[in-house]
Amino acid sequence: MASRLFSLAKSFLNPKFPNPRSFSTSFLITKTPKKHKPKRPKPDSPRTRSVTPDSNKIPHFESLLARDAKYRFLTKTKEFLSKQPEQILRLDDAGKLYRELGFPRGRKVTKFISRYPLLFTSYRHSDNKIWLGFTDFMDQLLLEERSIMEAMEEDRVTRIRKLLMMSKNKRIPLSKIYHKRLIFGIPEDFRDKIGKYPDYFRLVVEDDGKQILELVNWDPSLAVSALEKEFLVNEDKVKKAFKFPVKYGKDLGLEENEVKKLNLLNTLPLVSPYSDGWKLDSWSLEAEKYRVGIIHEFLSLTLEKRALIHHIVEFKEEFSLTRQTYEMLKRQPWTFYLAGTEMNWAVFLKDGYDENGNLIDKDPLLVFNEKLYKFAQMQEEEEEEGEISGFREKLRGD
Repeated sequence: MASRLFSLAKSFLNPKFPNPRSFSTSFLITKTPKKHKPKRPKPDSPRTRSVTPDSNKIPHFESLLARDAKYRFLTKTKEFLSKQPEQILRLDDAGKLYRELGFPRGRKVTKFISRYPLLFTSYRHSDNKIWLGFTDFMDQLLLEERSIMEAMEEDRVTRIRKLLMMSKNKRIPLSKIYHKRLIFGIPEDFRDKIGKYPDYFRLVVEDDGKQILELVNWDPSLAVSALEKEFLVNEDKVKKAFKFPVKYGKDLGLEENEVKKLNLLNTLPLVSPYSDGWKLDSWSLEAEKYRVGIIHEFLSLTLEKRALIHHIVEFKEEFSLTRQTYEMLKRQPWTFYLAGTEMNWAVFLKDGYDENGNLIDKDPLLVFNEKLYKFAQMQEEEEEEGEISGFREKLRGD
């Protein structure tokens, strides 16, 4: 009996476990790291479908849209904060303003703030709340930007005058100009400066309270489009920039060279965007020439010689544009380049760029923006090195 108890105790104290190699791990649930998972193809939809086939894409134009997306948080947050009292915002509120600040819904705003340590900062206030604001360095950059805006005021006034001269009734709702002001380099406070130019502008308040900016005096010297100026310099280049094929019956029996001559007759001249082209039959060839000229001149007035479609459509009524704008621009690939997706596409004015994709005429504000993007890529440890240190010294000297 004792030996049996001893044997049981021994087996209990020295259990025989199976060889570890004989274990099966099939019951374990393993998770592949996200970075190693194959990317699912994006569903084909207007949100993802490109307006330009891959074979016809121009990389330097596409890269500009990618840059816009990369710095959307920077540009939108900079604009929004600049308009706030004392240029600060509670972090709790910032997390809810994803549209205004330019970050995806459901993402943490702190993640985006941390990307730009030289430009944005967060701190705990005496109310024990965390606030978002600009760094001292960013404040200095904003002072430089303001000085550029002040120096370019006359140029911006001219751009607004030309927009009004192109419009159907020489008047545009003030809100439309304000909402699209950034593409023309128009400052935030331009509404307060309208009274400085009584010979150019008149502000009218309609019965519903809407403010309308009207043109006071027509200036013939401004009623010359960028295309007309180019035509005087290089007539052949402008002739090749547009094509409006003539529809004709097959029974005419025209040869190829005769067709080209016939089409050439209907290529130029374009109808001036500063004319009363809006009175033309909307389906006529002349009306299409007028609308093409309007968009060409509109883009030439933008700082970057490009605009998103919603920037253009915003002025649809004032510039007598139709729903066929997309198809109309696709018929002019020698002059316009369309980039982006079918839901949100942009149009570039090709002759505003050189063969390497660089703007031929670069506004001082664009030079400033490029410098801002460069600083946005830097981290705190680079602050006292190179260009930033030199920039600080320059400001101290001024």
